[in-house]
Amino acid sequence: MFTMTVTGAETFTIPKECIESVIFTTNIPKDCAACCSDVSKTLIIKGIILAALDCDPLDSTLQIALWSAVPSGLVDSYRSVKLTHIQNGIAVREYTFPNAFIVDYSEDFDNEEGEGAFTLTIKQKKDQIEHIAVNGGF
Repeated sequence: MFTMTVTGAETFTIPKECIESVIFTTNIPKDCAACCSDVSKTLIIKGIILAALDCDPLDSTLQIALWSAVPSGLVDSYRSVKLTHIQNGIAVREYTFPNAFIVDYSEDFDNEEGEGAFTLTIKQKKDQIEHIAVNGGF
């Protein structure tokens, strides 16, 4: 089970029913022969789009789509993201990206089943890499 909270101009939470998988990566240039300062951290979140109950205008997956449309020059394109993976009541991992921005976002809808899926790829602002927190076991 995963939960994700995004804090910026507004705060919203992606419920556990929506997130299906998460990939955390540390990207180092392939031609790096020693410790390298050109490092990036990425989260890839895949999930399903559930219809908001009672036509809730704060549908969290809609909020991701709206965030993805914010132009990169605006301060609101950077947001704090906290993603927690919980298994058997234990937080296995908790990733905090305090200055995250969207690298890629896509939505895919199936006309036959009516289901929607999303893929969100975020990175931490490069000059803020040291502020990422990875915790677990609590």
